[in-house]
Amino acid sequence: MTRGEKAETLFLEGYNCAQAVVIAFEDVLPYDRDTLAKLSSSFGGGMARLREVCGSVSGMFMVAGFLYGYDDPKAKDEKAEHYARIQKLAADFTEQNGSIVCRELLGLTEKKQAPTPEERTAEYYKKRPCKSLIGMAADIMDQYIKDYPFE
Repeated sequence: MTRGEKAETLFLEGYNCAQAVVIAFEDVLPYDRDTLAKLSSSFGGGMARLREVCGSVSGMFMVAGFLYGYDDPKAKDEKAEHYARIQKLAADFTEQNGSIVCRELLGLTEKKQAPTPEERTAEYYKKRPCKSLIGMAADIMDQYIKDYPFE
């Protein structure tokens, strides 16, 4: 099973888009599933259904931070290198989808929606490209790791 397939399966189990991407990498991250789920729980629906940055993209960025991020606030070169990495991941996602913004990917005009998520039914999954976007984000991150192995 690819990372993308694993992320899609996690989404179908009920995890939000960010959680599904992050948890798909649990075997290489230094945290247990519950911690990863909590850390990424705020980013579903384009950040709590605000429809801003797609949760799958936020999840991809979180994985990159866990694996390649910096922790010294004065590490200017490392910060620039990491931001370049994040911009590359964003560009790879945008190249395939035209945007990293949730509402644009979903064809919505409203910026913010009610905080209560929609019920996940067969109709919900039919009208949303989320599952494939989640799989794509996980596969982009997986390819990045293969191209640039972390220490």
